[in-house]
Amino acid sequence: MPSPTLTLSDFDFDLPPELIAQHPPAERSASRLLDGTGEHGIDRVFRELPGLLQPGDLLVFNDTKVIKARLWGAKASGGAVEALVERVLARNEVWVHLRASKSPKPGSVVHFEGPAGERFGAEVLGRAGPEGDLFHLRFPDEPLALLERFGHVPLPPYITHADSADDERRYQTVFARHPGAVAAPTAALHFDEPLLAMLAQRGVARASITLHVGAGTFQPVRSEDIGQHRMHSEWFEVSAPTVEAIARTRERGGRIVAVGTTTLRALESAALSGTLQAGARETDIFITPGFRFQVVDRLLTNFHLPKSTLLMLVSAFAGLAHIRALYAHAIAERYRFFSYGDAMLLERRAA
Repeated sequence: MPSPTLTLSDFDFDLPPELIAQHPPAERSASRLLDGTGEHGIDRVFRELPGLLQPGDLLVFNDTKVIKARLWGAKASGGAVEALVERVLARNEVWVHLRASKSPKPGSVVHFEGPAGERFGAEVLGRAGPEGDLFHLRFPDEPLALLERFGHVPLPPYITHADSADDERRYQTVFARHPGAVAAPTAALHFDEPLLAMLAQRGVARASITLHVGAGTFQPVRSEDIGQHRMHSEWFEVSAPTVEAIARTRERGGRIVAVGTTTLRALESAALSGTLQAGARETDIFITPGFRFQVVDRLLTNFHLPKSTLLMLVSAFAGLAHIRALYAHAIAERYRFFSYGDAMLLERRAA
């Protein structure tokens, strides 16, 4: 549960708009890395990461793959529609966030357009989702194939340009395997093959979880009382080999390093019973200061939005005062923020 003494305003800060990264750096591992594992932040380059880890440490990645989840089209009446696929279901069905001047009615058909003027029709089955804020559609063919052909890269709302071929390549990790995310696990975007080879040579092991990041990751917290906020639900899986790799790391005295908040959420969700459990399930875990971490020792993460649940998570992990100091340093030193921005390395501190 959130700390009763903290409110939404405790997680606010002023960010110059020009520090919001609109494009990735030319090289993935050339981004900056703020080493926040000590009392004061140290400015580094991301490719220096192997020197900050020890042989026997375990890096855990989220191997989800971003799908081309954004679609544009029109209702039968001609009214414009924008859809963002939140989840792919069985029987060619999907849940979507849908923007339209008037909500389409069950039984109606929405037509989505491709780059060459092609179209396909999706039947509206009704409302969906825990809050009823999504629409349930049936596509005429396999959804992932249609999205690959007709969809666009679902860039975050603070990136202002239309998606391009460069975004298709760079808003995706080099080890993405399982399609289903509508937002990238952005801390992992900094890794390239040469850096992964350096980490292996250093003796740092690798493991993976899968968490399909939903659009709710950008959902704002609207209440000053953060205890009133309800997290969106996301599907994740922690495999038995990953649980075993974590156990072996613990036995040899190594540290568990989560690459990104999605990886941390999956691992800590899988350990809520007190023991890390393999399996696939849903999580709506809300991590705020006072949370007791059981799995992750270090966290690699990008810089997050003011008043966001992810800023609350990193504050819970590394301490609110420490995060405030690191963010002030990052702004003063002109670090790049958010999805295409720079990264920081954090150490878990006692609650």
